[in-house]
Amino acid sequence: MTGVDQAVAPRGLGRDFGLMSSAYAIQTLGEGVMVTALPLVASMITTDPKLISWVLLAWELPWLLLALPGGLIVDRFDRRRLMVIAQCAQMGLLVVLAAAVTFDFTQLWMLYLLAFGLGAGDIIFIGASRALLPDIVDESRLETANGRNMTAETLGRNFVGPPLGSALFAFLLPLPFWLNAVTYLLSVLLILRIRHRAPERAAAEPGARGRVLSDLTAGLRWLVQHPVLRIVVLLAAVSNFCVIMGQSVLVLFAKQVLAVGDTFYGVLVAAMAVGGVVGGLFSGKVVVRFGTRAVAITVSLAGALSLLAIGALGRQPVVVAALFCVWSAGLALWNVMAQSLSQRLIPDELRGRVNSASRMICFGALPLGALAGGLVADSVDLSAPWLVGGAVNLVVVLLTIPKLLKWPSARTDSTPQDVPS
Repeated sequence: MTGVDQAVAPRGLGRDFGLMSSAYAIQTLGEGVMVTALPLVASMITTDPKLISWVLLAWELPWLLLALPGGLIVDRFDRRRLMVIAQCAQMGLLVVLAAAVTFDFTQLWMLYLLAFGLGAGDIIFIGASRALLPDIVDESRLETANGRNMTAETLGRNFVGPPLGSALFAFLLPLPFWLNAVTYLLSVLLILRIRHRAPERAAAEPGARGRVLSDLTAGLRWLVQHPVLRIVVLLAAVSNFCVIMGQSVLVLFAKQVLAVGDTFYGVLVAAMAVGGVVGGLFSGKVVVRFGTRAVAITVSLAGALSLLAIGALGRQPVVVAALFCVWSAGLALWNVMAQSLSQRLIPDELRGRVNSASRMICFGALPLGALAGGLVADSVDLSAPWLVGGAVNLVVVLLTIPKLLKWPSARTDSTPQDVPS
């Protein structure tokens, strides 16, 4: 192993994980830049809450429409190669929009198209990377590996990327888009260095239309029948729906309620992610120490209450950031718990399809929540989406707790596989 490889690979997890994790970190940094750049560009074109919320709606809509076929593709083809193809396609879209912004003929539909394309590419990239992870990391290190990925994602997408995106937006508008295109290029170069080669996977039989449909829905059927993972996915979907109600109009909430300007909007988003950074750093150890049941119950309750508190008390940037840190810290713990649990329970031949089915449900709730948030904000006020989202989330969590208490163990070393339905 060369000195470069030693620097890239986290100790104990291997060279291939180091390369994949580094690629993921760089790619999420670019997405973090877009988290602020896209809404800010949209707010220059319109102040209509519905139209601005549609940026997030377009970004997350592919998970609702394309997740199942995306999962089938992940299970049928080389996962490393799929990651490269997805990143190249996303980079191409960014270059086109960066050119449009540079020459000042940007329109709202272009932002929607870019957001949709980025979301579609994420279905393949994220699905393939998470399905590949158990092949390159020992099962006993899954919490550690997922924790490091969660930390990298939170740092890039929510902590470093947003203020960088705002600063670049204020300095010279095209820069956020060009920088994001470069991050995808760097990600591709790192992925190409991964040495792992997957075994040949079964291709679909020509003309077997019924078989293709069965294969397409196999992951969803497996997920719905599993007594533990279906509860995990339900709670995640409800949480996503509720939090995105507020986030879909966050740029207007920040400007009109919190009196935050364009330059400091990214700083606010980054401050809201501090909890996620801290949670990501300790998530692996916390999940191993307290287990899936304790994490699921505590995170679900705390997240719902934090959204309610933002709607009721959030009138200062510091207060909103502090309250949202509770939610973002819980998200880091939840993701490590849920991903490690799924990677242990799902058979390899179904891993891509089950993961995509779960993300179709979880992420499919995001465009619906964005749509609901825009409508609620337009009908009531900019604080109402946080209040409504928090209340809905809390009700669902309270109804689900009896199911969670049936999980047989509070420790991850006794994975709840045979919980009564």
